[in-house]
Amino acid sequence: MTTLLEVSEDGKRISPVLPEGMKNFLIDIDGTVGEDIPNEEPERMEEALVFPDALATCNAWFDEGHVIYFFTSRTEAHRDVTERWLKKHGFRYHGIIFGKPRGGNYHWIDNHMVRATRYEGRFTDLVEKEMTIQVFRDEA
Repeated sequence: MTTLLEVSEDGKRISPVLPEGMKNFLIDIDGTVGEDIPNEEPERMEEALVFPDALATCNAWFDEGHVIYFFTSRTEAHRDVTERWLKKHGFRYHGIIFGKPRGGNYHWIDNHMVRATRYEGRFTDLVEKEMTIQVFRDEA
């Protein structure tokens, strides 16, 4: 994974950025790349169904050089079963972040560009679409 070193105007290092065209994908697991299994039923996680279009798309993004991280509401207690499931189905990825807040209606605030794509039943090519978004009020 290649990142570009960034330096502020006063010469101090700041958070790196990816090269032009490379994306950081943060992808949910349950209900997005496979069957929706609640944390309260971890015994079902091992045999959850995979969504084949999600597997093909995620692996294509990985092969194109994008960064693939799974960002899940599963807890660290589910790490072993989650990693086994991803390996069993052949997902290629860079890492997993556990403990995403549960309940949806996410509002992500960051100093870097964030693009959100809501999963609605299948993975397809991403397309550009203009939408209304909330931003911080620009007051001087």
